[in-house]
Amino acid sequence: MQNNNHLLQIVTNETQSAVTKMGIVTPSIYSSIFSKYANEHHLNLENENKIAHKILEEECAFLTDLQSQTSQNANKLTETTNKALNAMRDKNEDLLQDVLKETESLRLEVEKLKESVYKDELTHIYNRKWLHDNYIDEDQKFIKGGTLAIIDLNYFKIINDTHGHIIGDKVLIFIAAQLKSVEQNVIRYGGDEFIVIFPENTPEAVALKRLNKAREHILTKKLKAHDTKFTLSFSFGVTSFKAKDELAKVIENADKHMYNDKLQIKKRVTGI
Repeated sequence: MQNNNHLLQIVTNETQSAVTKMGIVTPSIYSSIFSKYANEHHLNLENENKIAHKILEEECAFLTDLQSQTSQNANKLTETTNKALNAMRDKNEDLLQDVLKETESLRLEVEKLKESVYKDELTHIYNRKWLHDNYIDEDQKFIKGGTLAIIDLNYFKIINDTHGHIIGDKVLIFIAAQLKSVEQNVIRYGGDEFIVIFPENTPEAVALKRLNKAREHILTKKLKAHDTKFTLSFSFGVTSFKAKDELAKVIENADKHMYNDKLQIKKRVTGI
């Protein structure tokens, strides 16, 4: 059950990554793409209903806990606000100090909640929800400008097939940690795809330079799996965007640059 659950998550991420690049996705198209990846990973879907039920239970439990914690924080905020009003009315310095302590405690609780909602469970970097809540409006357009880089691991399927998905997960964690060296917002977009968002005043040339430096650093490393070592690399594409630019168009532009970059880097790095 656990192995199928893990593989189902991998196949789902890969399917989502594939359909994101498509303009129109019908249920039959999604199903065929999902089946393709499921076959590649030898995913057994005989117990699909049981697996889906288990995942749904876990998601519901998480949402229930989140709702409960949010409700508790809301009640605590009301109490703290009332205390603050009473303290100011009565000019009670001791009560004001208590309010300050409670407010700081509440702020920390809210930060923890935000972290759990916006964190990718595997890599502990930002997830898609963070990107959408902080950069994208209801029309799927950017609310502010910047420079976006899309990053895709090279030969990741070979790594999974050769060394297994546990090593594959460790590779994703390693890459996420290395991408933090660019000192910008790093997002796991799906599967083995990442996005880095640079501020509006960052020229594309600067973003390219930083990502290339990160890649060159990774290429000097030899990762070990069992008794063998392998090399890891990634391809990337960079494009600037303005407020009101469509997310899909920006990613499409970055994807085109990444494709060209992948052709070049694979001439130099021919495998793992």
